[in-house]
Amino acid sequence: MGMSNLTRLSEFILIGLSSHPEDQKPLFALFLIMYLVTLTGNLLIILAIRSDPKLQNPMYFFLSILSFADICYTTVVVPKMLVNFLSETKTISYAECLTQMYFFLVFGNIDSYLLAVMAIDRYVAICNPFHYVTVMNHRLCTLLLAFSVAFSCLHSLLHVLLVNRLTFCASNVIQHFFCDVNPVLKLACSSTFVNEVMAMTEGLASVMAPCICIIISYLRILIAVLNVPSVAGKCKAFSTCSSHLTVVTLFYGSITYVYFQPLSNYTVKDRIATIIYTVLTSMLNPFIYSLRNKDMKRGLEKLISRVKTQMDMLSAAQANKIHEP
Repeated sequence: MGMSNLTRLSEFILIGLSSHPEDQKPLFALFLIMYLVTLTGNLLIILAIRSDPKLQNPMYFFLSILSFADICYTTVVVPKMLVNFLSETKTISYAECLTQMYFFLVFGNIDSYLLAVMAIDRYVAICNPFHYVTVMNHRLCTLLLAFSVAFSCLHSLLHVLLVNRLTFCASNVIQHFFCDVNPVLKLACSSTFVNEVMAMTEGLASVMAPCICIIISYLRILIAVLNVPSVAGKCKAFSTCSSHLTVVTLFYGSITYVYFQPLSNYTVKDRIATIIYTVLTSMLNPFIYSLRNKDMKRGLEKLISRVKTQMDMLSAAQANKIHEP
């Protein structure tokens, strides 16, 4: 079948995490809870940072953007997965599949570059604290964010366009729970050599560049911290970086496992590993950053207290209206 016909008429079937009917409702409940926790946790992080004047600095600015990107990243994948858990057909149109692939790559790459930018921010804060305000100024933060978004969009567009040039004339069953690049490539009956070369060169470079940036930043931080004379100073510096390092390990560890292997080796284990960086990391980020950060804890407490006060005032106003003659 030609690509032009496939583009207009064809659809794919997403096999999901399990093909057993008895597993669908429990999986739906599990991922619905995880999705709601992700939305709530990341939204609270954004609101706490935006409403607390003490959190108006580059570190928390990038954290709020990361939380927004995590919401978008998960939303690209999970709602369609939830619908498919309760559907018998589990289909996705060709155009919808490419759209999902594009935005999944966009927000995944934005996450990657934001983690690198946050590592640079920690490096400047710890290794050059007296010049932190002048170095990490508003203009630089805006440029770093703009670069992260622009590069991610171009990178994703390139890979989706390369997928769009392929022909699919055999099975239309995607062995995954969303339209990821590798499972879709496995269905192509035309050559995927260019796609694989791009994935292992440009794709590898786009992931390794921020990863190398993070490694260099933390090596410099480690050297600087080891030279701090006081134990309390060392503990404070390590505490500042530990949350970010935990997120980086989860995110890059699972991505490296899934993507940097030959296409022929892509198996069901990769579907499980994909859950870590598509759903689990986005859900855990708010807890990781808030539970180990005193400023974030205080900001969240203020936000919750403010919301509670407003709710009490609203309830009191409604009660007064009821009792008015």
